[in-house]
Amino acid sequence: MTETTDATGWVRSWGASPQAAHDGIGSLDDHPPLADVTLRQVVRISGGGRRVRIRFTNEFGTAPCTIGAARVGLAAPGGGVRPGSERVLTFSGAPAVTVPAGAPILSDPVDLPLPALAKLSISLYLPGRVETCTCHDPALETGWTIPGDAVAAPTLPANAEVLPVRALISAVELLPGVPARAVVVVGDSRTDGAGSTPDTNHSWPELLAERLAGRDVAGYVCNQGISGNRMLNDGIGAAALARFDRDVLATPGLGHVVLSVGGNDIVISFAPRDDDSPLTDFLKMFPGAPVTADDVIAGYRQLIARAHERGVRVYATTIAPYGGTEIHTPAGESARQAVNEWIRTGGAFDAVLDFDAVWRDPDRPSRIREDFHAGDHLHGNDAGYRALADSIDLSLFGLREGDL
Repeated sequence: MTETTDATGWVRSWGASPQAAHDGIGSLDDHPPLADVTLRQVVRISGGGRRVRIRFTNEFGTAPCTIGAARVGLAAPGGGVRPGSERVLTFSGAPAVTVPAGAPILSDPVDLPLPALAKLSISLYLPGRVETCTCHDPALETGWTIPGDAVAAPTLPANAEVLPVRALISAVELLPGVPARAVVVVGDSRTDGAGSTPDTNHSWPELLAERLAGRDVAGYVCNQGISGNRMLNDGIGAAALARFDRDVLATPGLGHVVLSVGGNDIVISFAPRDDDSPLTDFLKMFPGAPVTADDVIAGYRQLIARAHERGVRVYATTIAPYGGTEIHTPAGESARQAVNEWIRTGGAFDAVLDFDAVWRDPDRPSRIREDFHAGDHLHGNDAGYRALADSIDLSLFGLREGDL
């Protein structure tokens, strides 16, 4: 098969939205610089395929980044690689590559049959110092740093240390055996999976992927959530309006978009502001003037228009409650309700996923049900994210009745 033919069928099966290390939640702040070190990271794909390529990223780097060697294989427990599944990754046929500052790079494709929901081990050796690490913060799947070039190590060496972010990788793309389409979710920490149990793949997009697994037409779910992200202003990660083309519209095999962003715009805009408040330092992470419910709605309209231009169906989740947190205010609650009413009744979206209805406490509708939050009244626990995933009508993703 020619590469031209291959290129028409690639579908993104896993993703992590890139961000600058200083624009995250600080997980790399006290970490040693990455230099002469191997990174070994585990990702769980959604849909399967017969060929694979990895998208590496230096998009927030301030200097070129050299990858001295890289491999991919099926992950074994404890950081190992399943024997016989290892594949050497090349770049235009070369075993090493220098990625320009501000750029991503795709590896050459390799043959590697992968079932849906397979866990991959991705190893890359960094011979030089990475001045500014493009990452995704935090990583809810454990990864490691290993001194020197250890990409070929079949098991995790004893001198490995935990890597607290997704570093320098942003996507896994597959060539399926049949035509397939990807569902891309763009959101904030509730999409990213904050509050779920690490190393269990319990964010709601990953749980949705489990429900869709094996259904080729829609079995690919790509989570582009960033913890702390907003739609209209940068802060923790680039704003959704700014990153939408890169993280969503440029996705190979894009079929559906789910917008689950906008809640932080309201939370931050209406949070209590007092110079003596313990929230003062927290709010400094979120620059920009406060926005209104109408501003958030206008942002949704922009994202809808840009997706519809590509012929992509756009769904939205309503904004779930956050009462009981120190950042909740009556004015913020009123804005949340106004935005949710527009999402439900405005007719702008191709469908609505009513996450507010799933999570809200019937007796205190401004709050999440006690059995669904992670103890902070803001993020889901495993059961809460499961409830969101289970509430989604799978027929929205092109499945016929006989496929469900």
